[in-house]
Amino acid sequence: MYLSRFLSIHALWVTVSSVMQPYPLVWGHYDVCKTQIYTEEGKVWDYMACQPESTDMTKYLKVKLDPPDITCGDPPETFCAMGNPYMCNNECDASTPELAHPPELMFDFEGRHPSTFWQSATWKEYPKPLQVNITLSWSKTIELTDNIVITFESGRPDQMILEKSLDYGRTWQPYQYYATDCLDAFHMDPKSVKDLSQHTVLEIICTEEYSTGYMTNSKIIHFEIKDRFAFFAGPWLRNMASLYGQLDTTKKLRDFFTVTDLRIRLLRPAVGEIFVDELHLARYFYAISDIKVHGRCKCNLHATVCVYDNSKLTCECEHNTTGPDCGKCKKNYQGRPWSPGSYLPIPKGTANTCIPSISSIGTNVCDNELLHCQNGGTCHNNVRCLCPAAYTGILCEKLRCEEAGSCGSDSGQGAAPRCSPALLLLTALLGTASPLVF
Repeated sequence: MYLSRFLSIHALWVTVSSVMQPYPLVWGHYDVCKTQIYTEEGKVWDYMACQPESTDMTKYLKVKLDPPDITCGDPPETFCAMGNPYMCNNECDASTPELAHPPELMFDFEGRHPSTFWQSATWKEYPKPLQVNITLSWSKTIELTDNIVITFESGRPDQMILEKSLDYGRTWQPYQYYATDCLDAFHMDPKSVKDLSQHTVLEIICTEEYSTGYMTNSKIIHFEIKDRFAFFAGPWLRNMASLYGQLDTTKKLRDFFTVTDLRIRLLRPAVGEIFVDELHLARYFYAISDIKVHGRCKCNLHATVCVYDNSKLTCECEHNTTGPDCGKCKKNYQGRPWSPGSYLPIPKGTANTCIPSISSIGTNVCDNELLHCQNGGTCHNNVRCLCPAAYTGILCEKLRCEEAGSCGSDSGQGAAPRCSPALLLLTALLGTASPLVF
């Protein structure tokens, strides 16, 4: 009875597991940089591509507003209620915490009542444009992994541009345009991400999908990262192997989802009608309660950890790499040109580890990772191989009898291959048994 019940439960568990198990478990998460494996030569390191986990990147950003005095409250001013644009007795006062709306409230914990939000000054200088640039900077290259979501406490703007930078704000490129009328605002035909395809996924579009006036249930603007991923990974993002393959082989696609800075350009507040009501300008302003940006540090597939120290993000590099993005080989590990890791082949990828330089041989003869002592030798303090009695040489690569010229068929030590010690050493350094070509 108990056995049959156990078998039934086990069968049920296998069925449920097969249904519920997400496809990404098949291709791996790239969350380990190396692991020890056992070979005929003993325990050695097996290296693989690796990357940090995706996280909320707003915890690490710096925000800058332009113009810098655009936040409401200095001097204090009144503005109209969100739901009723003609009830204009609300107050913004920077000197009173309960009435202040500073920029950091765009990134605080949401869910409190009343909600917290940043707010601009009102459009009291109409017809002069009310425009604001909100710049988010990480001082680090990051890779976006989920939709950028901006929640407005006011009506969503009539015109807005989301921009990105890949060079720490020196130059900017548009990510997406937003407008109530794309043709009028930006001379572009309106589109949505659903109109794109694998071949046009990098196209910069203008969308009217997120631009409406005073509607309390219409506060959110998206930049759709996951919808773009879905062109390669499928609608439920189950075929991530396909996406990673594309990211690995198409630099423009990989760069599209990579940023150092984002800039939200608010160009025209929500008006809601054709004409601006000049008698009630206090109803026009920008207010943002939340910005969500999910991503990971870009470490070129050479690290799983990104630390935040002294207000700076830095990859903890593996694979003998170094730099903020693990973008170069460490000193004495420049035996071949640096290369980023690769997602391929699935599931472990390729580490493309930096290997010791030829010039570092005198100080780093062996390390039990890349420079293995051969023929059963053991590495001692990284400076010499302790060889078995029958072997000698820098890496125990040479039969001792060879020096005495006594390696005959009756010696019990078959003749060793006639390769120079230097060639054997270079072969060990470069991790290949094929002939070396310079």
